Amino acid sequence: MKKTGAWLAVYALEQIGVKHTFGIPGVHNTELYDELNKSEKITPVLVTHEGCGAFMADAISRTSDAIGCLAIVPAAGMTHAMSGIGEAYLDGVPMLVISGGIRRDSGRHYQLHEIDQQRILEGITKAAFLVRTHDEVIPTIYRAYEIATSGEPGPAFVELSGDVQLFSGEVSELPAYQREWKPPVVDREQISEAAGLIKSAKKAGVYAGWGAREATAEAIELAELLGAPVATTLQGLSVFPANHPLHAGMGFGPSAVPAARRAFEGCDCLIAVGVRFAELATGSYGMTIPENLIHIDINPQVFNKNYPARVAIEADASNALRMLIDELKQTGVRPAGGTQVKQTIKSEKDAFFRSWTEKTNESRVSPGIFFRELRARLDDDAYVVVDDGNHTFLAAELFAVHQSKHFISPTDFNCMGYCVPATVGVKLTHPDKQVVGIVGDGGFLMTGLEIITAARLGLGAIFCVFNDGELAQISQLQTVPLNRKTCTVLGELKVDGIATATGAAYLRMQNDLGAGTVLDEALQISRGGRPVIVDVNIDYSRKSEFTKGIVKVSLGRFPFDQKLRFIGRAIKRHVLG
Repeated sequence: MKKTGAWLAVYALEQIGVKHTFGIPGVHNTELYDELNKSEKITPVLVTHEGCGAFMADAISRTSDAIGCLAIVPAAGMTHAMSGIGEAYLDGVPMLVISGGIRRDSGRHYQLHEIDQQRILEGITKAAFLVRTHDEVIPTIYRAYEIATSGEPGPAFVELSGDVQLFSGEVSELPAYQREWKPPVVDREQISEAAGLIKSAKKAGVYAGWGAREATAEAIELAELLGAPVATTLQGLSVFPANHPLHAGMGFGPSAVPAARRAFEGCDCLIAVGVRFAELATGSYGMTIPENLIHIDINPQVFNKNYPARVAIEADASNALRMLIDELKQTGVRPAGGTQVKQTIKSEKDAFFRSWTEKTNESRVSPGIFFRELRARLDDDAYVVVDDGNHTFLAAELFAVHQSKHFISPTDFNCMGYCVPATVGVKLTHPDKQVVGIVGDGGFLMTGLEIITAARLGLGAIFCVFNDGELAQISQLQTVPLNRKTCTVLGELKVDGIATATGAAYLRMQNDLGAGTVLDEALQISRGGRPVIVDVNIDYSRKSEFTKGIVKVSLGRFPFDQKLRFIGRAIKRHVLG
């Protein structure tokens, strides 16, 4: 049979369950978009910028069973999308990128968009393919999908040569997709060794990351069995419910909230599940990890990178935890100090949250009041999306997430501009759920115009812009040691103008007194299918525990003479101005 490469590509995407594609049509993918337009299973979505499309695709992969997919032009489309591709790569998020390509049958050189895309993308994709024949189209897309969704997930890239996409060619069959990858078999001896370490421990703790997102039930069962406190990474913030009495917070080192620091005191055996002990997750590597570390991860490359493991188990998190729980139950393990741990966590959490909410600010919006009022109005299954910035860590410390995969953030790639398009992507695939994006004014300036896509599609998402006129996280990090704000002052942003330009509703949250009323109105408007921008006059005068902790940890690692130089300079600048 004869089919065009564009037809074959759409057929393959349908077989692997793609629901939406994101991108901008151009010379090199017009035929692909024509076939997408005919599809009864896939909806192509126009975006304002391919980088935003990549963030939308990333968000879909994080919060649904479908893979996020891009349909882009080569060269500029690819380089625009690279921020989102890089985020997916470092955060372990599956993504499929389908790109048009130049014609390779013409013999011409210096064609429009002619560039070696595979070479450029080698460092930020799990695989990058160039399709030169019609027979390769379907198998290559299946292979890319398999790679993107297997082991530790990530992005995979497929370029369709222009002539293959445009013209009809002979293909021998139209195969259905059959999954080939299977999770690794869990080593029972390692499970027994891990159980032995736990049984001999005086106080075990659980540290869960994004890799445990499908193992929430097992993590809860293990924590309750051991009476163990649970901390999460930033990316894995949602994997253990924050309203569970054993949930301590994000991390447990000097950059963690008091509940987590106290709950993990004396921890002599740590069960780390789906984590990589990355810089953000560990508070600039400030956490003290016990010698008896049990590290479970699907990717064996993460073992022993920053902290040595006594037992390293390559496994799917759910499978490994299930076997570990069964082994512990068979040996009659008893929880150690669970009641005291729960009491410590509750008292410390209550005191910490009270310190953020006990005073009413009549001139600005206190982060504690904002997150208290937001949590009170959202359903348990609401989705919250954040950007990169000061608000990220305040959200991690002050907003309780109740369900796995319902809080997402750009983490190890840490790309500003993520929130707005990611919020659009989440709302697109969960139209019946409450979806709230929280973004700093700096990140909003990067991608805020993408709200026009939400307006065009009738997506009632809420975008809360923490507006203080600065790049607050870096501004704070500059102010303490340098008493300067170099290139971190944005100026006055008139958010209402962006609302007018994109067709969104606009609300102003001026101070604590009006926080609840404004959120009520935003939720009411959003239910009608209209996006809402909430301009939050945020008070950033108090630093997050994370910010204070990493400053202390980082300074503590400086050589003694350099530490004196930095401290001396800070004192001089703050005294003399």
